[in-house]
Formats: sequence, structure tokens, C-alpha cells
Amino acid sequence: MQFFCFLLLLIIYLLTLMSNFVIIITTWIERRLHTPMYFYLRNLSFLEICYVSVTVPKILTTITSHGRYISFPGCIMQLFFFFFLGSTECFLFGVIAYDRYLAICQPLRYTTLMSYTMCCSLSICSVIGGFITTFPHIVLISQLPFCGSNIINHFFCDSPPLLQLSCADTYLIDMMDFLCASLVILLSFLVTLISYIYIFVKVLKIPTNSRRKTFSTCCAHLIVVFIYYSTVIFMYVRPKVSFAFTLNRVVAVFYTVITPLLNPIIYCLRNKEVKTSIKKRLGFLMNCYIAKLSIEGNV
Repeated sequence: MQFFCFLLLLIIYLLTLMSNFVIIITTWIERRLHTPMYFYLRNLSFLEICYVSVTVPKILTTITSHGRYISFPGCIMQLFFFFFLGSTECFLFGVIAYDRYLAICQPLRYTTLMSYTMCCSLSICSVIGGFITTFPHIVLISQLPFCGSNIINHFFCDSPPLLQLSCADTYLIDMMDFLCASLVILLSFLVTLISYIYIFVKVLKIPTNSRRKTFSTCCAHLIVVFIYYSTVIFMYVRPKVSFAFTLNRVVAVFYTVITPLLNPIIYCLRNKEVKTSIKKRLGFLMNCYIAKLSIEGNV
């Protein structure tokens, strides 16, 4: 089973990296994809690459019997980047939903409201928000005394199993984790939900053919958002860890491994413009390769 799990996880990790890299390169090269929506999706893809790279490579080593060790500084660093990137991604989900609301519900004012300066400002605010809501309680965790067991009951350094190992009172940090997680997750989820409610109301007023296509796209987006938010709400928006860590590990697989793979597929690779651009670039590269082979053959 170790070999099977290692191979499956490695394939998912490589597919996640490849799909997100393809989106970044395609939306960067194609000038017609230089729109606010693809600007945010390019940022999301970059975040996903960093997000999975914080946890999955270490998970791959823990599957083997020789890699189940991590230093305390390494554990704290992993914990910080995991929460920092996760919080930034939550804020970015809300920004993407707001962008879709403006594009569908305020089309005449969209280019004015969502200028390049505004896109950069909202992206920077997402990063700053992720840092502010993460750094203080990570510093507090790093100052805790750990004088008992040194075995983390998880496949990466997450806050609840790490706090279980401390021999000090962690009530204050538990509450701080709960409040920060509630602020980040519920606020971004509320913005996303309200945006899509307005979108669905607007879509109901458009013709049937266009409505079906828009509903299909929005429903796909909502499925990914629902999977991500339902799992992180289950894990972090509760004052005290009351579920078995075995169940926590199963739930953690969804937001650490599954969702990063689904995001590029749902948001971009199902998009007609992106698929056309990718085919165009692949055709160009293939023609260049064939031309090179022909030149070498003639020489």
C-alpha cells in the first residue's frame, strides 16, 4: 500500500504542478487573456503551486519509513507557509467571486471598476491579509514548550496536532486560531456566496442558451469552492478539536491535495479561450519541432 499511495500522490502532485504551470504560461503569453479574470487565476495558480509544494513533498517522504522526521524549525516554517498561503487563497477566492459579480452584473462599469491598478491592489491586500492573520499565532506556537511526545499525529505540521504535544496551557492559542480562521474563512466564504447569489439572480434574466452555459460554469466553480470551504470550516472553525485525528487526516487530504488539482481544471482548463490558446501554442511548438527535424534531415 505504501508504494501505491506514494505513486498515486506523486501523480496527483505532478498533474497539479503541470496544469497550474500551463495556466500561468498560457495566460501570460496570450495577450487576449490579459484580463482581470485571468490575472486573478494566474495568481491563484501560482498560489496553488506554492501551497501543494509546502506539504505534498514532505507527505511523499513520510510514506516511506525513512522520511518520517522533521526538525522543529522546519515544522514551524511548514506551519507558517501552509496557513499563510491557505489564508491568502481564501481571500483570493473572494476576490475572484467579486470579479465575476462585476463582470456579469455590472458589465458596463466592469473595465472602470476592475482596472489593472485595482487588480494589483486586491491581490496585494489578499497577501497582506494572509500574513496578518497567520504570523501572530505562529509566533505564539513557536514559543510553546514541548516536553512530552515528539510524534505528530498527522502527515504534515498542522496546528491542532502540534498543540496537542505542548505541555503548556494552549487555550489562548486555540481561541486565537479559532478567531483568525473564522475571520478568514467565513468572511471570504460570505463574499463568495453573496457574489454568486447576485450572479445567479442576474443569470436567470438572460436567454436560455446563454443561461445554460453560464450556469454550468458557475456551478462548477461553486463545487470546488464548496469542497474547499466545507473541509477547512470543518477543520478550523471550531473552538476545540473534538473529532478523531484519523477523520481530520482524511478531511485534510481534500484541501491539501484534491482541491489544488481541481482548481486549474474547473477554473481554466474547461474554459474555451484557454483550451484554444493551449492548442494554438502546442501546435506552434509541434510545427517548430517538425521544421527543426526537416532542417537537420536536409543537412
